[in-house]
Amino acid sequence: KSLVWYVKHAEQYIKAFPDKRLKAHTAANIDEYLDHLGKNNRVQSWQYMQQIDAIQKLFQFIDAPLAKTFAWEDRLLCAQNINSSHDTLVRESPLILEQSNDSSNKVSIDMQVVHKKYAREIQNCTTEIRRRSYSIRTEKAYIAWLTRFFLFTNCLPIEKINESHIVAFLQSLAVKNNVSASTQNQALNGLVFFFKQVLHQDLGQMADFTRAKGPKRLPVVLSRTEVNQLLNEMTGLSWLMASLLYGTGMRLMDCIRLRIKDVDFEYQQITIRCGKGQKDRVVPLPTLLQDDLKKQIANVMKVHKQDLADGFGEVYLPNALAKKYPNAKTEFAWQYLFPSSRLSVDPRSRQTRRHHLHENSLQKAIKIASNKAQIRKQVNCHSLRHSFATHLLEAGYDIRTVQELLGHSDVSTTMIYTHVLNRGGKGVVSPLDSL
Repeated sequence: KSLVWYVKHAEQYIKAFPDKRLKAHTAANIDEYLDHLGKNNRVQSWQYMQQIDAIQKLFQFIDAPLAKTFAWEDRLLCAQNINSSHDTLVRESPLILEQSNDSSNKVSIDMQVVHKKYAREIQNCTTEIRRRSYSIRTEKAYIAWLTRFFLFTNCLPIEKINESHIVAFLQSLAVKNNVSASTQNQALNGLVFFFKQVLHQDLGQMADFTRAKGPKRLPVVLSRTEVNQLLNEMTGLSWLMASLLYGTGMRLMDCIRLRIKDVDFEYQQITIRCGKGQKDRVVPLPTLLQDDLKKQIANVMKVHKQDLADGFGEVYLPNALAKKYPNAKTEFAWQYLFPSSRLSVDPRSRQTRRHHLHENSLQKAIKIASNKAQIRKQVNCHSLRHSFATHLLEAGYDIRTVQELLGHSDVSTTMIYTHVLNRGGKGVVSPLDSL
């Protein structure tokens, strides 16, 4: 089915340059075409990525050098769009409950009924969460559990719901759904928050409810050799971003949301704004990455200037900063360090902007690289953060310093990385080795 469309994409590219033979094309020609294509809001993410793939195969078929030298992976990495429920956008306007288009999905229909019947309660809960500046991920989790709880009670009137329904719901999660302890505790936290902080109700017997005890798991840490093998399997933007995760210890979303102004070459540091817990912190800027970061900033500047010339160039600003600083949304300093290769319409404000790239792209790139490197561990983006902390402690850095770099509120959280220090489990030499 895709073959017909691949041919059409290739033909469209060739027609865009009627006076130039394919083998005479340069990387600038491909960039020009894809940039123009990226400004078409009607083209969906999967269609855009399919067109990139088709053009790459076109150059492969004619055995052109560009087939190997052009940064195809970088283009694909930045091609995926962020949707209206993405964390970057979801708080720009009042709560909008997502509706499913799949009318055959009974669960989706039931959820829509719950959203309609308890619209005021859900809105009040959302307002209270935002008033307390809880993270957007906490908001999504609490609202999701509250919706599932209302569905569990068969949409009883709110005044008839009490603590016995909560206990029954949590027991159902554990017995019927076999959820983990952390999932059950998250559901409990969401419901307790709603009843205590929104409805101001005393839960009575809930005070005696025993929280499920979760397992204490150790983090997945890569050795220096494994980190090197992983990074060697990556190129371009994915390599740069993965190197930042390992070289600074930042979280995935910290890296994705970096702005140009957050990188300070003079003081050799990167400022993480509004990290987990709404906390700012400073992390070191690896010397090895300075030249690559400067090249990336130059590329972003080139794209931004073209966007401004085309009448675009706006970027999303959080916390009503767009009202406080009306011109900041078009300033270069506020642009994302890792922007999407496409312009897209903000589904909430309806503004055409260039957002940051989607975090799933880097997650997939790291997974592919770990498979190529044949690393027999469960490798993900957070593994690089774990490795950063462990390798600093191995190098002799004070645990308080590592705590500050990671942004942990309690040093006991950082202590978990001491499990692989020295030699063997907990630094113990096996008695078998002394025989």
